[in-house]
Formats: sequence, C-alpha cells, structure tokens
Amino acid sequence: MLATDASREHYPGALRRIRYHDADQQRYLVFLTNNFEVSSLTIAKLYKARWQVELFFKWIKQHLRIKVFYGTSPNAVKTKIWIAITIYVLIATIKKELALSPSLYQILQIVSVNIFEQTPILQALQPGEPHKNSMEFSNQLNLFNL
Repeated sequence: MLATDASREHYPGALRRIRYHDADQQRYLVFLTNNFEVSSLTIAKLYKARWQVELFFKWIKQHLRIKVFYGTSPNAVKTKIWIAITIYVLIATIKKELALSPSLYQILQIVSVNIFEQTPILQALQPGEPHKNSMEFSNQLNLFNL
C-alpha cells in the first residue's frame, strides 16, 4: 500500500518495491510494480527495456525533425516515422561514404534548403556560395536577367 491517503486514493492496490543495483552506472534503482509473480530481476529488465524505448522516442524527437503528422491513423504515423528514419539513414550513409566533415544535422539542413535545387550534393555542402554554378543545371527560364 502507498503511504499517504491521497496516493492510496489514486492507487488503492498493493504494490511491490524492487531495488536493483545497476553495475554499469554504479547506482541503485527503485521500481514499484503490482506484479508479485515475476522475479525482481525480470522486473528490472522490463523497466530497462522500457527505458530504451523511451530513449528511442526521445532520439526520434531530437533528430528526425518530424514537425507535423498529416494523418492520425497508426499507418499514417508509422509511415511518417519510417520516411524520417529512411532520410536520416540516407544522409548518414552519404556522410560516411563521402567522408563529409559537417554534422548530420548540418547536412540535413543544407539538403532541406536545397531539396528542389539542381545543385550537386558536394557543391551544396562546400562552404561559401553553394549556388554559384547552379544556373548551369537549371532548366527554368529567368524572369529577370540579373
């Protein structure tokens, strides 16, 4: 049972307190569970696995730049996440294969700004003025000759 009246009101059932020593981090973790049938080690492993899922979603929010979900169905959300992961992996592959020095975040920003430009990727990623020779590759007519 929980200690205070307010906490017992929110959860009146019995709880089990598990203390686990994490040797990797040199710290003790305390878990509360209503499962009295599973071993303490199993409960600790389940919480660790859940924490990995939480870290994965935190990473997604920080790195994949998903701003809006246009659909709310499970399929729409999964599709959006898979597309974002695919783009991230493609950019990471380009960074590794071309031995580029900018961070993945910087490369993603440059690509997102130049997504509809016909500028070669290496030229777009070079410091300075990346669009200098982009007119050679353009098949659009100029409205004004500047």
